[in-house]
Amino acid sequence: MEEVCLNSEPVFDMVDEYEGEGEGDCSAVEHDDETGSKHSKKEPPLPTIGLEFDSFDEAYDFYNIYAKEQGFGIRVSNSWFRTKKKERYRAKLSCSSAGFKKKSEANNPRPETRTGCPAMVVIRLVDSKRWRIVEVELEHNHQVSPQIKRFYKSHKKMILAARKARPPAEPVTEIHTIKLYRTAAMDAVSNGFSNVSEREGIHQPDHSKHLELKEGDAYAVYNFFCRMKLTNPNFFYLMDFDDDGPLKNVFWADARSRAAYGYFSDTIAIDTTCLTNKYELPLISFVGVNHHGQSVLLGCGFLGHKSVEYFVWTFRAWLKCMLGHQPQVIVTDQCKSLQIAVSEVFPKARHCFCLWYIMQRVPEKLGGLRGFEEIKRQLNKAVYNSLKIIEFETSWTEMIKKHGLGDNKWLQTLYEERKQWVPVYLKDTFFAGMIPIRENESLNAFFDGYVHKHTSFKEFVDKYDLALYRKHLKEATADVQSKNSSFELKTRCNFEVQLSKAYTKEIFDKFQSEVEGMYSCFNTRQVTANGPIITYIVKERVEIEGNEKEVRSYEVLFETNQFDIRCICSLFNYKGYLCRHALNVLNYNGVEEVPSRYILRRWCKDFKFQHVDLGSTDIDVYGPVYRRSHFHNCAVPIVEGGAQSEE
Repeated sequence: MEEVCLNSEPVFDMVDEYEGEGEGDCSAVEHDDETGSKHSKKEPPLPTIGLEFDSFDEAYDFYNIYAKEQGFGIRVSNSWFRTKKKERYRAKLSCSSAGFKKKSEANNPRPETRTGCPAMVVIRLVDSKRWRIVEVELEHNHQVSPQIKRFYKSHKKMILAARKARPPAEPVTEIHTIKLYRTAAMDAVSNGFSNVSEREGIHQPDHSKHLELKEGDAYAVYNFFCRMKLTNPNFFYLMDFDDDGPLKNVFWADARSRAAYGYFSDTIAIDTTCLTNKYELPLISFVGVNHHGQSVLLGCGFLGHKSVEYFVWTFRAWLKCMLGHQPQVIVTDQCKSLQIAVSEVFPKARHCFCLWYIMQRVPEKLGGLRGFEEIKRQLNKAVYNSLKIIEFETSWTEMIKKHGLGDNKWLQTLYEERKQWVPVYLKDTFFAGMIPIRENESLNAFFDGYVHKHTSFKEFVDKYDLALYRKHLKEATADVQSKNSSFELKTRCNFEVQLSKAYTKEIFDKFQSEVEGMYSCFNTRQVTANGPIITYIVKERVEIEGNEKEVRSYEVLFETNQFDIRCICSLFNYKGYLCRHALNVLNYNGVEEVPSRYILRRWCKDFKFQHVDLGSTDIDVYGPVYRRSHFHNCAVPIVEGGAQSEE
């Protein structure tokens, strides 16, 4: 397996340099964007932003060969030079039909042959040694025909030069390959796979599984990566190629995603909905929750196959991107391959299944059974209403016996894995609101509305920027609202006033509903005391089916010395803020403010205050916030380089 990092320079080199090269860790592989296989001859790649060359002549020849294949000529329409050294540092290579000729005063002027064609590429000298394509326009405003390609001057020059020169070992059209690096750091990423060669320590995959790219998909993905790398210096991506050439897996994360993980790395969800539902786009997303309770993207990938080895490669790529920092909690769909891969790559993380995904499958798995509606009602009661483990076990057993479901394989599996998805077993796990704990709560995928069953790779990368732009705009709008707005207070409770100054608007609204819910609680009473630890029972009227209400009792432990408080509903662990029952007990004991340990910094409006967006125009470049962020951005590449080097 070739595990390829295309973040390092150089990316492109001349084929001639690698003739006969077959030793060492560096392998030159010809990359066929359409089929991923090797050929002795293929069409040259399209001019693409980010493509680099060792010299101006190489860049010119590349565009000239492309033009010859398409059936148009080229010329250097503009050049920029440095005044002192008279060194060319920028040039525009245009279609020979670009612009218009100057009007001639001759009696019989030649007819105008130019059309003002916009087709062109702009190349620029970077690092004083390489020429990079920085602008591309491929569309012509006139017909192009390969049948007349030999009649252009630029092609005639190429033919004459070829006749004078020594015949090359390879056809002239074979100009560029992708040079794939296998470094020691990348080999280290491969270690620990389930099937490993003892001699090489490299995973041996199933060669028959790879990404099924349609026409135009490969170029679209490649152009997307080139553009992102140019405009987003901290953009990270890895490609996983089969030994025989086909592309198996892809992973990437932009600078915002990498920065976001620095803030919100406590709980993440790995969304494999597209794989589970067998979409044409095999998308996998890493998603977190920001300080507004909104989903934030932490990385993406395409998987060639839904198997352990492919998940392992993607997880290791993501972990490498995040500098080895593992999350505390990982939420995924219920899938055996995911379970094995997560335990292998994230052994210290708490792995849980998404309750919402499981409950969405109930109609599919049980809908054909007699008495389905009653089964569903009892299942919901066992899952959502159980406050103690014994309550869940009793309700589950009653449901199985009453409806004769002892032989149902799906329910058997759910019960065996109950400690990974039933809320009553997960009370010691912090989810940052990522899983629904009430029957009426729902969950939306990060790319919901942008991906459907038949979305292609090309469609997705075209929509990717728009999707992220709208998400970032939503977060920025919430930042402004939280910072500049005064929140409406609905009670006279001190807890509400206190947290209105700390929480972001979205989180405050959720906390405010708990404050209001204090008034539906009643009969708070002490039942036991063990030194400083006092146990209270708080009763609450809660709505059940329809408009009916029932009274439930909630047990709350309160430690009077340190003001530690725990409620049996565990809302604080599920959502990250105190519940109405705990607030009721604090109020009962004369505590006027929520203890600071229960005001999580991740929900506060100033949580990201020390971070500045260097793309913003409204910043103080002489201030400490700008300097800190600038130094951080300068240091990240050095830290990454050091993390990958034993020296």
